[in-house]
Amino acid sequence: MAGKWQYPHRRWNPLRQAWLLVSPHRTQRPWQGEVAQKSAPSAVQYDPDCYLCPGNKRAGGAENPQYDSIFTFTNDYAALLPDLPSQQDVPSSPLLVAETARGLCKVLCFHPDHSLTLARMTQPEIRRVVDAWTKEYEELGAIDWIKYVQIFENRGAMMGASNPHPHGQIWTTGFVPDEPAAETAAQREYSSNNSRCLLCDYVKEELRAAERVVLENEHFAVIVPWWAIWPFEILLVSKQHASAMPEFSESQRDALADALKRLTTRYDNLFETSFPYTMGLHQAPTDDDDHKEWHFHAHFYPPLLRSATVRKFMVGFEMLGMPQRDITPESAAERLRACSEEHFWPR
Repeated sequence: MAGKWQYPHRRWNPLRQAWLLVSPHRTQRPWQGEVAQKSAPSAVQYDPDCYLCPGNKRAGGAENPQYDSIFTFTNDYAALLPDLPSQQDVPSSPLLVAETARGLCKVLCFHPDHSLTLARMTQPEIRRVVDAWTKEYEELGAIDWIKYVQIFENRGAMMGASNPHPHGQIWTTGFVPDEPAAETAAQREYSSNNSRCLLCDYVKEELRAAERVVLENEHFAVIVPWWAIWPFEILLVSKQHASAMPEFSESQRDALADALKRLTTRYDNLFETSFPYTMGLHQAPTDDDDHKEWHFHAHFYPPLLRSATVRKFMVGFEMLGMPQRDITPESAAERLRACSEEHFWPR
């Protein structure tokens, strides 16, 4: 099928209920735009100036413990706050509506070693991160006013990471944000119309076709989705139906750590660089509603397009019209499948 789609066409994203434009012929155009700097893995295991290394003082003044595994703390510069004034300004117009946005933001350090990334950590080390994510989702989601727990990682300066230390973030909100709200609506509609799970059906179809599957293990599939927007976008999805990580067995948690290790290693090996991306776990909202329709998955949105130094920009038509990509998801999956799972930069 890869050759069949070498002309401009649109693809439907059933999870977001939106179209995207695919223009494979555009990879032939010359590039005279921005060329970024290639990012090599760090060799610095401890940085005395890093706000996240063990024992160091953070920008807000707090001192980190001498942690030897996982370390979490409330973000010193949180985008959302748990305590807000009850009084709200009355909007002067129905077109000028606002409301208070309550939330709680945390930082989760994956490892004390400043030089590491998920790609260069061991599977057991990543499993500890999986356990920490699960614990945070359970504990934060149990707070009565928290409606959604968004776990994510921005990897690399190209994706806005303000610190190279291996870490991610957890933002919780008193409302369900737009992206998971849209996915809730799509999954609920599909379940209502078909009496089946959208992503359960989708995973079966992708495993049958095998064109866009990068790797799999007993419990997870790693796919360049049919509707991928970013060049090497990935949907990491559980094969068995589960709405959130607390439902995973011990073997499923091991399998998730395995899939994360293998995928991020392939990413780094693709262009022999510390591969940038934004990764986020999508799980059922914690709003006390029944979310049987929800199916756990993770999105990886990496910006690199042609090399370690040339990235995809979402500008122009992408911002004003609709998302567009230059290489087909099938060719992206083929290139990632060809990558080794032995990291090019030994730990």
